[in-house]
Amino acid sequence: MANKVRVLVVGLGNMGKSHASAYHRNPGFEIVGIMSRTIKSKPVPDELKNYPLFEDFDEALATTKPDAVSINSYPDTHAEYAVKAMNAGAHVFMEKPIATNIEDAEKIVALARAKNRKLVLGYILRVHPSWIKFIELGKTLGKPLVMRLNLNQQSNGPAWTWHKNLIDSLIPIVDCGVHYVDVMCQLTGARPVRVHGIGAKLWAEAAKDNYGHLHVTFDDGSVGWYEAGWGPMMSEVAFFVKDVVGPKGAVSIVPGHSDGKDQLEDVSDSADIDRHTKTERIQYHHAEVGKDRNFVRKDEFISTEDEPNHQELCDREQAFFLKAINEDLDLSESMDAAVNSLRIVLAAEQSINEKRIVELA
Repeated sequence: MANKVRVLVVGLGNMGKSHASAYHRNPGFEIVGIMSRTIKSKPVPDELKNYPLFEDFDEALATTKPDAVSINSYPDTHAEYAVKAMNAGAHVFMEKPIATNIEDAEKIVALARAKNRKLVLGYILRVHPSWIKFIELGKTLGKPLVMRLNLNQQSNGPAWTWHKNLIDSLIPIVDCGVHYVDVMCQLTGARPVRVHGIGAKLWAEAAKDNYGHLHVTFDDGSVGWYEAGWGPMMSEVAFFVKDVVGPKGAVSIVPGHSDGKDQLEDVSDSADIDRHTKTERIQYHHAEVGKDRNFVRKDEFISTEDEPNHQELCDREQAFFLKAINEDLDLSESMDAAVNSLRIVLAAEQSINEKRIVELA
């Protein structure tokens, strides 16, 4: 059996706790330290209390000398921490996005290649069986595709604080948008050519626009939109729209409503992190009609009730990170995809700021 991968965990927020728990329970990893700038003044989960705690990244890196660093801090620290980690000889797992600008994103990927370090990005939908199925079915619909995706979240309780703090780094359509434009890119396999964004600032306490909508056009004629808003004022009536339409039909992720509940009740608690990856069922619509112009086939409903929960998805991500290190996997496609998705969402932010459509080179 390969030696354990000694990992330094950075950040202990929602995602950091989940990834730290995955390392703690995976026999292939050994946690050598946990770093957060305020970790000594906040509660630490019981399973993680016995690990060395640090409030300074440089000190943690120098003291622990890890084989790998897991970066789950705010986005504006990602590039700095990743560069330091790889220059110290460590592999890197990094929560999305890879950086807050394209220059840093490209620098990180180039450094990973130059140093032969594994760089795995936290694109959780890439390890989600239901989303993998959604993309597989979406590719059967012909071209061009129309893709409609959103994730609006009401901010209250703990979510009020972490949404507000996240907006200090990135607006919602950038921070969360990388997941969903990555899905669009996988569905089309095409090159994005232009992006248009709109935004609005509805939340006085937030530093930037807390609502945004982006439109992207691909060189195969496919188009997609993504919407994201955070704040205590956001509506939960339509926070969950995930579907793709093509000449041959449509594929949609839809709530099951199997227990007779009202739809609004089914899709409430939009800030609940477990709901962000939950699919419940996939609806597969076939557009073919017969001579009488009626549909030839009824819609298919594919149950996803046995899908992994959020923690189990984080476990899968870290199992893949371990596999990438131990088996020297080629991560070129996923690294390039992370830069590509960031380029699209940043173009949307540029479009908002400059009030114009942005053409992608």
